[in-house]
Amino acid sequence: MTLKTIAVDAMGGDFGLDVTIPGALTFLQQQTDAALILVGDETKIRSALTKASASMERITICPASEVVGMDEEPTSALKNKKNSSMRVAINQIKEGQAQAAVSAGNTGALMATARFVLKTIAGIDRPAIAKFLPGRNNHVTLVLDLGANVDCNSTQLLQFAIAGSQQVAALSPENIRPRVGLLNVGTEDIKGNAAVKETHQLLQRSNLNFVGNVEGNAIFTAEVDVLVVDGFTGNAMLKSIEGAVKFVGTVVKEEFTRSWFNKLAAIIALPTLKNFKRRLDPRRFNGAIFLGLRGVVVKSHGGTDATGFCFALQEAYKAIKADSITKIQAGVAQQLTALEE
Repeated sequence: MTLKTIAVDAMGGDFGLDVTIPGALTFLQQQTDAALILVGDETKIRSALTKASASMERITICPASEVVGMDEEPTSALKNKKNSSMRVAINQIKEGQAQAAVSAGNTGALMATARFVLKTIAGIDRPAIAKFLPGRNNHVTLVLDLGANVDCNSTQLLQFAIAGSQQVAALSPENIRPRVGLLNVGTEDIKGNAAVKETHQLLQRSNLNFVGNVEGNAIFTAEVDVLVVDGFTGNAMLKSIEGAVKFVGTVVKEEFTRSWFNKLAAIIALPTLKNFKRRLDPRRFNGAIFLGLRGVVVKSHGGTDATGFCFALQEAYKAIKADSITKIQAGVAQQLTALEE
């Protein structure tokens, strides 16, 4: 059995080994055909594994003497920390030791390092941060870009659409023609700024299953499988969604603890409340993939816990299993060739 190997930046994130090690061990229990390369301070990693009574059967430790700070400038990390756990983890892909890398570290530094080490797929100018977000009927929508590229032109947005469509098709073989929507302030063709209007025209000419302009609620109504947006708007939208979910959870808790009668009602509604909490649990959707690179790199939320980090590892595992990089490369080449004809 060929193992699917993921390199893990064990030192990254707000909590480092306290999150990455238990998350990694849970992941290995769930995926018996996976192996991990834990990158970082070897002494500290071994100590954490010993404390957890972990088996080393599918674990390799790769030493790295430096750690990129969560607030460190990306250019500084790229130039001055060549032996950081983040960079060494990404190097494992380049050297053929791993098929993916996962880090909860500094997003800017991770993107800069991954782009420098792995380079972009032919036909892709810039990688995009892509993430699946939940909607009704258990539908998920892949949204990109979520912050890597603040300013995007129409060509780059088209490239995001192609890469996102290929990613969804790779992960869901039953959906070979994912529905692609372009985020706009309205569904009419005449709306939007110049870049959005130009992108709309390019998408109409492409062989993608482009359904037109959509508004922000399309994520939750299951209208599209891929939602294309520039990084500035996408990041603001994501943070708004995260804030709204926390707000709703807080309000529900406040209302059910407001009186003894409400507390009794909460007990009666407990199964429903638990299911509600599970469906909106952000940890289940932790893990954003950097689409457009010549390798699978997944960014975990820096403040997540072990459960959330395990889900980020699952995102990397699914991308490896689906051979998504090969399919994105082929899809990009095909779509760009069709547009040139």
